[in-house]
Formats: sequence, structure tokens, C-alpha cells
Amino acid sequence: MNLKKQVLILGSTAAISLVGVACKDTFLEVPVTGQLSVAQLNTKAAIEGSLVSVYSLLNGRGDRNASFANWVWGGIRGGDANKGTDFGDGTNFVPIQRFETIPTGDVAGTWARKYEGISRANSTLRLLATAGSDVSAADKIRITAETRFLRGLYYFDLKRLYNMAPYIDETVDYGTGIEKVPNNTDLWPKIEADIKFAYENLPETQSAVGRVNKWAAAAQLAKTYMYQKKFSEAKTLFDLIIANGKTSNGKKYGLVAKYADLYRATNDNNEESVFAIQAAANTGNVNNANPEFDLNYPYNTGPNGPGNCCGFNQPSFEYVNSFRTDATGLPLLDNSYNSGANQVKNDMNILSKDPFTPDAGNLDPRLDHAVGRRGIPYLDWQDHPGADWIRLQTSGGPYSPKKFTYYKSDRGSLQDNSSWTPGYTALNFPIIRYADVLLMAAEAEIEAGSLAKARDYVNMVRKRAANPDGFVKRANGTPAANYVISEYPASVFASKTSATTALRFERRLELGDEGHRFFDLVRWGVAAPVLNAYLQYEGAVARLPTALGGAKFTAGKDEYLPIPQAQIDIQGKDILKQNPGY
Repeated sequence: MNLKKQVLILGSTAAISLVGVACKDTFLEVPVTGQLSVAQLNTKAAIEGSLVSVYSLLNGRGDRNASFANWVWGGIRGGDANKGTDFGDGTNFVPIQRFETIPTGDVAGTWARKYEGISRANSTLRLLATAGSDVSAADKIRITAETRFLRGLYYFDLKRLYNMAPYIDETVDYGTGIEKVPNNTDLWPKIEADIKFAYENLPETQSAVGRVNKWAAAAQLAKTYMYQKKFSEAKTLFDLIIANGKTSNGKKYGLVAKYADLYRATNDNNEESVFAIQAAANTGNVNNANPEFDLNYPYNTGPNGPGNCCGFNQPSFEYVNSFRTDATGLPLLDNSYNSGANQVKNDMNILSKDPFTPDAGNLDPRLDHAVGRRGIPYLDWQDHPGADWIRLQTSGGPYSPKKFTYYKSDRGSLQDNSSWTPGYTALNFPIIRYADVLLMAAEAEIEAGSLAKARDYVNMVRKRAANPDGFVKRANGTPAANYVISEYPASVFASKTSATTALRFERRLELGDEGHRFFDLVRWGVAAPVLNAYLQYEGAVARLPTALGGAKFTAGKDEYLPIPQAQIDIQGKDILKQNPGY
């Protein structure tokens, strides 16, 4: 048969087909490309996939500011770090660090990503309502509990960030009134209900370590109570968690022996990891890695340092000074660490080619795990060279971030080279870790009047920090600085006032640059005096007058971000109300 005859036959067949259906219009009903049917979506595999998509938004999924790492919203705004880099890079962060935030840009992106996580959670819950026969009753309970935990967690961050946000659950969607939901509902009861359901229905261990378990839900529920000053309820849970808590992979909660091991991808999912954003390198998509810190590496390191870009999130002078200890190894709780010789010696305005000797005074050893400073070993790379690794000292100061930085020995295995920067890693980010639990438990004990027990919890954290095996050391095995740290004596915890001061200071030392600081200051009701003192110090002529000079925190306004103006425009100002002061 020749080609011409083939065409004639095919044409005839098509004509016959058309004649056969000419009296009906069903041939016009073509399934949408890429659309899945209900039968495909209500299987166990599909519902589990939908749940995984809810987890995936925890790292912001391409939007650094929307990650639960909160290095901008909780760290830079809390004084742990400055924007860093140079004046022309990341200009969107300038108004944020100066508390001059406007209702557009980054606040809109973070808002949208949090609600995307909530939307995915609600979609998963709707799928469960029509689940197929391969989804058992036990599966339904577990998946519901995981999903409601995650939804509660997204709303928890929305509450901390924006205060008043619309509450959307699985009963409302497009075309059924979602656009009419106002932001006048108290979110705390809704958040509590979701996370409490998770606590009461999740198993103690899970098939995958990244999934939330019963004890992680308990910790988040207790944390939710702490934000509402429900200290008695929180204490009850903390007692249970400390006595019985375990990780999703079955490890009894505890502190890892060395502080540095918290920030090593080789030690992910350890006994201190209560709930973490899971990361994996070299999967074909860097969003599966740890993408939220890709800008936060020393600048211009070449092959002799990590990342090679871009110098953001530089630790502040004030944060570094807070690691000063006295002759007995205790922190300077009177805030004198920013005065005179107590200030940590730095290489501001000193070129790397010029001589410099690091500070010789007493320091908390956690400083050199959190901050890269000149003359001190930077992980397993080399001694930090100072100005050569800083993009512009007058913009961000003389320090580099160090937590969540990959080791030289991680290259190519626990670090990803497939994108524009090598700064994507397999290092998990801990949303809650056990030291955080112990310090929150200590805070609850102080409120209950159990000062001795509170001191025990705080000293557990300090004892780990004092482990000399975990100190940053030079090649010859000697400590890289004069590390002097001790546990608190009973006298510091003799009154509620002094115990509270010590506890709050300890949270900064232990959890600094992990996104907690700003939110702690707000929930303690001390954000205005603390942050204005910080801004005045950091913006002084000898430090960062151009970046932070004249910046001010306004009480009654800057505790929360503005509601995105675009969202108000969509829903209408009669439905969505702007936060005070914006």
C-alpha cells in the first residue's frame, strides 16, 4: 500500500467517525490536561502525597522570608543580626531592619506562602472526607492529625507575624465565601484545637522521621500556651514531655553532647530534634535542600570557604557582646556587656592584611559556634580572615553567620552544587529543639514559683555548653578563645525577678540566630525598650550609623507586620482591617 492510499483510507475513517457522532455533542467533552479525577485523588497514595505537599511549605518553597527559620522576621528584627552585605543589595530588607516596614513586598509574600500551606492542609482534609477504601480508619486519624498540626503551625506563625489574620478551614473555598472571611477572629483557640487534636491522636513514632509525632505536637501545644501566658497548662505538658518525650524515630529526648553537633548535617534527626524542616541535597531540586540560607554565607571566599555569597544576616555587635562572661563564667546580666572593655574586640575597619589579635577576655563558648569572627577557625575551612570575607563592613559589621553553614567535608554529599550557589545543604532546620523545650519549661516553672527546678533546667543547657570536648579548637587542639562558662548558683534564682532575667538571657545565648528572639521579646512585653536600646547602640558612629542610625521601634505598632495592602484591596477594607499604625 502506497502512502497516498494510506492517507485516503485514514481520511475516510475520520469522515465515518464524524458522521456517527454528528447528532451528539459528547465529542466536545475533552478532559483538562493534567487534571486528576476524584477517583485518583482519594486513594491513600494521593492523600499521602497531598499531606507531603503541606510539609513542603515549611521552608517557604522558594520564598526565604516565608520559611519557619524566620531569620529576617525573628532574627534581624530581634537584633541577633543585621541585614549585612552592602547598601545596594537586598534593599527590601532595609525598612524591615529599621522598623519602617510597608504593607507591600515581603510581607505579602510571607502572608501568601503561609496561606498556601493552610490551603494545602484544607485540601488534604477535604480529600479525607471522600477517601477510598484503601484508606483505613487508622490512616484517616493519623493523616488528619498530621494535617491539623501543620495547619495549626502555619496559623501560629501568622498570629505571631500579623496578629489578626482570617481563619480559613476546610469548609470554605473559592466560590463558597472565602473572600468574605474577616480578620476579626481570635486565632489562639483555633490553633490550640488543631494542635491539641494532633497531640491526642498522633503516634509516638512515625514511619518517616520528618513526620510530626505525639511529642512534637505536645511541645508545640505547650509553646502555644506560653504565648498566651497559660503557664500552668504549659507546665503540665512540659512535665510529660521531659519525662516521656521521644523523637519520631524513637530516640528519648535529650541534649546532644556537643553544641556544634546541632548544626551538622551528619547529625540530623538526633535526640534533640523535636520537630525539624527536613532537607536533602542532590535530589534534582534545591528546594528539597535547605534553601532559606542561600544568601547567608561569608562573601568572596573563593574555594577556601563556604557559599561564596552573599553576606546577608551578619551577626550584630550587640549580639556578639552578649557572650561576654565574668570571672566566674556567668553572663553579664546587668547588660554591661555593651560597655567599655566588656565589648568584644573586633576588626571593624581593619583590613585582612593588617595585624589583628582576637579578644582575649572570657567568652561563652557558644559564641564561636554561632558567629564567624576574625582569627577563629571557621568550621573545618580555615581561620576567618576578617574583612576579606565581608562584603562591606560599614553596611553589616565585621562578623559572618556560622550556624547552618556546611562543612568543607560536606562538599558534594551533604551540599548541593546544582544551582547558582553552592549554599544549598542537607542540614535540617529545627523549628523546636529540646534545649528550647527545657528553657520554656524553666520559664513555666519560674511562673509557678518553682525556682530551683527552673535553675536545674537552665543549668542542663549551660552544662552542655560547658563541655570542653565541644569547644571550637585550633589545629593543635587548644581552645580557640578563652572560653569560661559555669552553671548558675542558687543565688541567681533566689527571686522571680533575677531568675526571669537569667532565663531570658539564656534563651538568647542558646537559641540566637534561630529565629526566636523578636517573638520572645514581643511575648515578654519588652520589645520596645530592648530593641530601641539595641538600635541606638548598633547605629552609633563607631558601628553602623548609615544602616541603623535614627531607626526606632514604635510600641503598639511594630510588634506586628502590616496586613498586605493587596489582600485588603482584594477583600475590601470593610472585611480586612489593617493593623494599627500602618
